[in-house]
Amino acid sequence: MSINVGQPAPDFSLYDEAKTKTHLSSFKGNNVLLLFFPQAFTSVCTKELCGVRDNIALYNNAHAKVFGISVDSVFTLAQFKEAQHYNFPLLSDFNKEVSRAYGALYEDWILDMKGVSKRAAFVIDKNGIVQYAEVLENAGDVPDFAQIEKTLAGLK
Repeated sequence: MSINVGQPAPDFSLYDEAKTKTHLSSFKGNNVLLLFFPQAFTSVCTKELCGVRDNIALYNNAHAKVFGISVDSVFTLAQFKEAQHYNFPLLSDFNKEVSRAYGALYEDWILDMKGVSKRAAFVIDKNGIVQYAEVLENAGDVPDFAQIEKTLAGLK
């Protein structure tokens, strides 16, 4: 399944690194940036999320809540967040349901790993409608943050 611009974002409930259940629907009235990433502590994922961390004011100014999502456990995500001082929640899609619902799941990945999140970005507006959708096949690529920022700026 793939998610397209203009359609309602699939709702979900996932636990964050602090073991708090997070419901996407509870953020209606806010813009949301979902960043799916393959695995904590890998070089590209770390660089991507550190870039978001370092530019969090840009997302705050756009009234956007940022969430990183991977299939890592809440325990791994807690260590990753602490090590990198991320200033936004990391959500565990350990059961792979949300990654699959958003069309952002490698069924087969490197080293015979099964069911790993693809690198992907979704901007969801205050009404829960997808305004930007990018799913990358190559885990070494990163989302087009210039386009993400442009999309968020248009939602103010």
